[in-house]
Amino acid sequence: MGIPGAVNSAVSKPQGKRVLLAEPRGYCAGVDRAVETVERALEKHGAPVYVRKEIVHNRHVVETLSERGAVFVEEVDEVPEGALVVFSAHGVSPAVHEAAGTRELRTIDATCPLVTKVHQEAKRFARDDFDILLIGHEGHEEVEGTAGEAPSHVQLVDGPDSVDKVEVRDESRVVWLSQTTLSVDETMETVERLRKRFPGLQDPPSDDICYATQNRQVAVKAMAPECDLVIVVGSRNSSNSLRLVEVALDAGARTSYLVDYAKEINPAWLEGVETVGVTSGASVPEILVDGVLQFLSGEGFGTVQTVTTANETLVFALPRELRPSRRP
Repeated sequence: MGIPGAVNSAVSKPQGKRVLLAEPRGYCAGVDRAVETVERALEKHGAPVYVRKEIVHNRHVVETLSERGAVFVEEVDEVPEGALVVFSAHGVSPAVHEAAGTRELRTIDATCPLVTKVHQEAKRFARDDFDILLIGHEGHEEVEGTAGEAPSHVQLVDGPDSVDKVEVRDESRVVWLSQTTLSVDETMETVERLRKRFPGLQDPPSDDICYATQNRQVAVKAMAPECDLVIVVGSRNSSNSLRLVEVALDAGARTSYLVDYAKEINPAWLEGVETVGVTSGASVPEILVDGVLQFLSGEGFGTVQTVTTANETLVFALPRELRPSRRP
């Protein structure tokens, strides 16, 4: 499908039906690295390669890797002793590393480097005996991994409404950290509420919400006011994809829906619609977006304009176990 040249957030509105396609969208550097990690491990070691949890939160990716020989498990005690296991992009706690060592598992850690950064911050502030207020969603794998670095120092703050429950030992030694895939706006609302309770609250040394999460939200904000409908491609267990639906609605889209595949689009959603926005979460391969664009074209939405708000060039190196060996 031909896509005209990128336009900025000031979107010109032609007559007739059209699609606004957010850029950036889809795979971020951390997801790309994690998926390639499993692919390379399968090439190097052969099947099966075990993966603790979903390597990234996307149905299509998990199903595709399963077909190639990846075996997804909930915990390392499901992995045969001595086998190879990959840790997902969301990170794991020290207890998981220890459990893998007990079973003499060979491990490859595909944790996103930006998540690793938050882990390092948690360890540092725990060493300095801070109370760490971790903003994130209860039960999310990334939150469990980060909290596991310093369980006696970390309190989870699951959104602004949780702030009143927080108790700290010393209001002069409190810092906030966050899950990397949250809504920027909601996170800052939570931070401001925390700061009203604890005026001495320290900020993390650098922004915890990942660049890709922020960039995808900014792109949606730029196009949403023009959209009757925003379709977000992503899975329901993907925090950053869910946030894109919320951001679209908050930024002015009339309606917004999350779909894994084009076949999940209800044609009734398109009734009376002139402009459809399309974006995808950071764990979504572009082939799924292409499917949505093809579906929309068949429904008369053949004009596609790209709304570009950032250009991403960041690339992360593969885990050292999978890097090409250097020649002497």
